[in-house]
Amino acid sequence: MGRPGIAPVRWRPPAPTARAGQRTGAHPWRPTRVVDVGAHNTEDVAVDHEGRLLTGIADGRVLRVDLDSGDVATVADTGGRPMGIEVLPDGRLVVCDANRGLLRVDPDAGSVEVLVAEVDGRPLRFCNNAAVAADGTVYFSDSSRRFGLDHNHADILEHSSTGRLLRRTPDGAVDVLVDRLAFANGVALPPDEAYVAVAETGAYRVTRHWLTGPGAGTTDVLLDNLPGFPDNLSTGTDGLLWLALILPRNRLLDLLLPRHPVLRHAVWAVPDPVRRRLEGTTTWVVAVDRDGSLVHDLQAAGEAYHTVTGVRERDGTLYLSSLAQHALAVAPVPVPAPPTSLDGNP
Repeated sequence: MGRPGIAPVRWRPPAPTARAGQRTGAHPWRPTRVVDVGAHNTEDVAVDHEGRLLTGIADGRVLRVDLDSGDVATVADTGGRPMGIEVLPDGRLVVCDANRGLLRVDPDAGSVEVLVAEVDGRPLRFCNNAAVAADGTVYFSDSSRRFGLDHNHADILEHSSTGRLLRRTPDGAVDVLVDRLAFANGVALPPDEAYVAVAETGAYRVTRHWLTGPGAGTTDVLLDNLPGFPDNLSTGTDGLLWLALILPRNRLLDLLLPRHPVLRHAVWAVPDPVRRRLEGTTTWVVAVDRDGSLVHDLQAAGEAYHTVTGVRERDGTLYLSSLAQHALAVAPVPVPAPPTSLDGNP
């Protein structure tokens, strides 16, 4: 199938900070172990109640990885493309499938149940990531109503902002919490569940929708003008919100976004391999507290592992996944450095 056309929308991005031009963090850090799972595109990573890792891959399977034995087992096949994975208290999984919608998977039985396939009578185009509240409510992202996973770059380049943050309550009702998001991606809840956060990859920010308190029902920005493209979000056992930055800001894209759309049409016509060579690689995750204050800014050059799309913290260890790799990675959480910021200034 040929590449779809794009209808570029002009947008003036915030001026990139000094941090956006740096390719390593201020403190040495890199994954200490790379775990080959023998399959392509490990987009997200979750940790089950026994400490085993879970990830979805390009052929539709959900894998369970035992780090002690090295065993990699297929626990289910969604028949689509599993993206975000969340572990429920009973051991079942909530899986965002880019092609099939929001699913519930039983890794012991191998069964797959569709929870949400459409919203307001229209099929989900790109179910991406989720967070599950204590009462069973699922908050999840629909990245784009224009493009699916195979053409996700088109949504970033077009910047038509058709992504959404959705909510499914335990009784099965689904509603739209936030619309007009620039490629809605990672979703997370802070420990007190006062708000739900959603990453906007195409706008270099993390948006926050308040669930409780005086601002309940309103939306603001938790993190703005990020130095890279934000991807999956998760809440660690340390109480922090962990965010994967898949790539640094792209100077060419920033230059094109506010200019005449014909320029982006020309870039979209460039073959994919050429565009990928222009992007570069990095290994980058950050963590913030519930108020958005930076606690960790961890970046390495990305020789052994790169293009991180998912990150989980559990008891002082980070687990990483990558849409561009056939492996997961493990890294220690360093002792926090003196407070800093993501603008690159002391």
